Amino acid sequence: MQITGKTRLVGVFGFPVRHSLSPQMHNAAFRALGLDWCYVAFEVAPAALEAAVKAIRALNLAGVNVAIPHKSAVMNLMDEVHELARLTGAANTVTNKGGRLEAYNTDVEGFREALRRSGVATGGKKAVVLGAGGAARAVAVSLALGGASRVMVAGRRVERAEGLARLAREVCAGRLQTEAVAWEQQAIRAAVRSADILINCTPVGMYPRQHEGLPIEAEWLGPHMAVCDLVYHPRRTGLLRMAEKAGCKAVEGVRMLVHQGAASFRLWTGEQPPVEVMEQALARELENAGAG
Repeated sequence: MQITGKTRLVGVFGFPVRHSLSPQMHNAAFRALGLDWCYVAFEVAPAALEAAVKAIRALNLAGVNVAIPHKSAVMNLMDEVHELARLTGAANTVTNKGGRLEAYNTDVEGFREALRRSGVATGGKKAVVLGAGGAARAVAVSLALGGASRVMVAGRRVERAEGLARLAREVCAGRLQTEAVAWEQQAIRAAVRSADILINCTPVGMYPRQHEGLPIEAEWLGPHMAVCDLVYHPRRTGLLRMAEKAGCKAVEGVRMLVHQGAASFRLWTGEQPPVEVMEQALARELENAGAG
């Protein structure tokens, strides 16, 4: 990739951010389409977020992704916050339209597409969401909008799980059944055994602590279920290996990562993203890191 005076610049704001695989994914996509664009990582400390957002305008960046810990705070610095970012309380994508900054949440679409392309339907299904943080909010909203019949949220902090269950119900004007589940094995077992879809939205099992386990037992799972783990390093987590042995459909976290990135790519460039190229780039990076 050659940087020229015409190169459009995008990137990611995060803290820390050096671990991000988004530069490899997006730059592979730009090369595949012959676009004179470049994606870089910007390590932005919380105290510097406002200055960094001003720099988007000053340097005429086409936009940025927003990573932890800035996804909520960045919305207060925008000219417009779009509906899914408002609903989830988190923005992961910013576009710069002639100096007007607009915030989006593409995690909702990313999760929906990850399930769809894996052959998993959410309409009329019962789902258990493990975790109640930012990723879980996007997943719960996606399930609600996708017509799930029941969403059960298990979180270590009961008040956060209750808040997320309430949010999912409000998204569907009360038509969705929701429940907050205590983070203890008996309660989680009852929820999982009644579910069609199980989604891990926590960092449990992520490298370098991939040997940590969730409070899930193999005998709770069955062939009728789909299991998704948003952890993508390693690609085949302990939960997914357990799910495969139980005959479940296993959905890797890298798929959500690809599709949320593809949605951001489309917002910035107006082009259809080369999803397969993006997924292959991620697969290569994870294989090189020993995360296959």
